[in-house]
Amino acid sequence: MSTPYIIFIVVSAVAVLLFLVLKLKISAFISLLMVSIYVGLLSGMSPQSVINSIQNGMGGTLGFVATVVGLGAIFGQMLESSGGAVALAHSLIKKFGEKRAPSAMVLTGFIVAIPVFFDVGFIILVPIIYAMARDTKKSLLYYGIPLLAGLAVTHSFIPPTPGPVAVAEIINVQLGWVILFGVILGFPVAVLAGPVWGKYISRKIMVLPPEENIISAKEKAQEDISQKPPSFRLIAHRYHPVSGAPFFSINHSNFTGHLFFMSSQRNVTG
Repeated sequence: MSTPYIIFIVVSAVAVLLFLVLKLKISAFISLLMVSIYVGLLSGMSPQSVINSIQNGMGGTLGFVATVVGLGAIFGQMLESSGGAVALAHSLIKKFGEKRAPSAMVLTGFIVAIPVFFDVGFIILVPIIYAMARDTKKSLLYYGIPLLAGLAVTHSFIPPTPGPVAVAEIINVQLGWVILFGVILGFPVAVLAGPVWGKYISRKIMVLPPEENIISAKEKAQEDISQKPPSFRLIAHRYHPVSGAPFFSINHSNFTGHLFFMSSQRNVTG
């Protein structure tokens, strides 16, 4: 196949996928299957070869992705149920101060979205956004955009979310490299798309939290105070041996490095 024809297949496949999902409202999974068949047939594969390729590809990829994503979901649920996400947000806001609260929110989103999925992290932390917007009389965008930027970047760049894990498996890249470069490239993007853009757009657009959400935020804050969620230091200490159990290595030609997220021997044995 010629290069222009390959480019045509890729572009048309993306266009067909967007049309099926956005216009016809077909399930993303069904749409991906249909587009996979479309690409296989245009590539000159026989129908039986297309089906076999889909089966082998999905089976091999999901076998790897499901393990990592499943463990990540378990850790995320533990973080959510223990109140660790809220404790982290309050701790960072206290350290950064009110003037630098957007920086605290982008860092909160960046950290929380590692084990917690984007939508879950947003639901957990959005009462804090409402409360800060109410107290400071600033636009919701001033605090919301940084939080969303941190959540979105980590969800897209850093495992164990499904996207980066699947990409690592498909192109045969070690997860260590994905995590390392995800942090290196993702955090500056989160800063630009979060505090920098949020500060600019909040001056142009004033968005106040709806009254019912303000009341909900007050109730949530009172509930958090009554329950006395654990401090972030305690959460980090407790999760250190759990999140540190798996470790990964980075190997590339003459350079060999190891990134270990392991607990100390005292914590493991104790």
